Amino acid sequence: MRSPALLTDRYELTMLQASLRTGSAHRRAVFELFARQLPAGRRYGVVAGTGRFLDELMRFSFSDEQVDWLLERRVVDEPTARWLAAYRFGGDVWGYPEGETYFGGSPVLVVEASFAEAVLLETLALSVFNHDSAVASAATRMTCAAGERPCIEMGSRRTHEQAAVASARAAYLAGFAATSNLEAGARYGVPTTGTSAHAFTLLHDSEREAFASQVAALGEQTTLLVDTYDVEAAVRTAVEVAGTGLGAVRLDSGDLVQTATQVRRQLDGLGAHQTRIVVTGDLDEHAIAGLAAAPVDGYGVGTSLVTGSGHPTCGFVYKLVARAASDRADAPLRGVAKTSPSKATVAGRKWALRRLGADKVAEAEVVGVGQQPVDDGNDRPLLVELVRGGERRWHESLDDSRARHLRSRAELPLAAYHLSRGEPALRTVYETPEEVPR
Repeated sequence: MRSPALLTDRYELTMLQASLRTGSAHRRAVFELFARQLPAGRRYGVVAGTGRFLDELMRFSFSDEQVDWLLERRVVDEPTARWLAAYRFGGDVWGYPEGETYFGGSPVLVVEASFAEAVLLETLALSVFNHDSAVASAATRMTCAAGERPCIEMGSRRTHEQAAVASARAAYLAGFAATSNLEAGARYGVPTTGTSAHAFTLLHDSEREAFASQVAALGEQTTLLVDTYDVEAAVRTAVEVAGTGLGAVRLDSGDLVQTATQVRRQLDGLGAHQTRIVVTGDLDEHAIAGLAAAPVDGYGVGTSLVTGSGHPTCGFVYKLVARAASDRADAPLRGVAKTSPSKATVAGRKWALRRLGADKVAEAEVVGVGQQPVDDGNDRPLLVELVRGGERRWHESLDDSRARHLRSRAELPLAAYHLSRGEPALRTVYETPEEVPR
């Protein structure tokens, strides 16, 4: 499998080369990945991509072929090429585990290593977390709007083929029940589902013939697509072919509230009381919420999900927040920060906890700068050790991360579930000792 080492921006390597020449490359450094604020109008975000990032980090090395290419194109000089040929990440990483909710300033990922080791990870970390967390943050809004009704991820044809796999994984983590993407099933164990498209109906001489063919192949519990021609006639034919034990019918167009109501009435009249109604067709969280009163049993979501439902990135940045005071191996860390307008950062290595009230409802995101924040007895630490000395320490199943998300979301105040634009559900509070520069 090809190394992800070149999935990076050129300036990572030019910074590396310059710092190797001066000797500053070996200074201990702390980088953090965080969002300055949530996307406009969002109440909370969902961390996704931790597992994928760690998978890539464990394979992050430069092959002879890659090093030769960098030299041939004069991207790096000979000393830098030799350093890259021997590169293996040997530092420490902490982060929010997958499924956790986050807010502006949350230290979602903390990387401590030499500057040279850590700076190379910037683009990889940002590309994974910005994409996966954007999809998960959209997915959680959709599953909240859907309530107990399942959501199915169907966005493979609306994004890059590899992004589709990552999207299915992130959506499942945030509560989706299944995906249409088989690679996500094979690679990550996400449940897969799917039956037929309009092309299958159009292939046959009649809708009855198409339905009979599908039922013969897949059984009466299959889902029949009933809006290729006339919905009322298709529903009647579907029950005649499959019987009253038909698993489901799917609606993909039109006024879904009105059509679903009519179809439910018709199915019940035909005795197919247990036949479910699944709706698809450019759904997002607002459309799902609008269908809450309709007799719908499940939703298939594509384009809006894989594009983050209006926010295709989380705005995560990866910034140096602390470095060794000198080149000495035992030099203490010193906080560093940008002061540029609208892009200022907070200096110092961070820790975080979720401040909970006596009722176990979250009240604030508390970020300690330069030290652990003070736990008042009800609080929950957020950072976990992911990598120590270059060795992966965090291993968790996707189902465990999925369960964590439900727990984390459940402890947020009720305002977090509103789909209308609004302020973050929790404020971020910094605890900063006087001796730590900001």
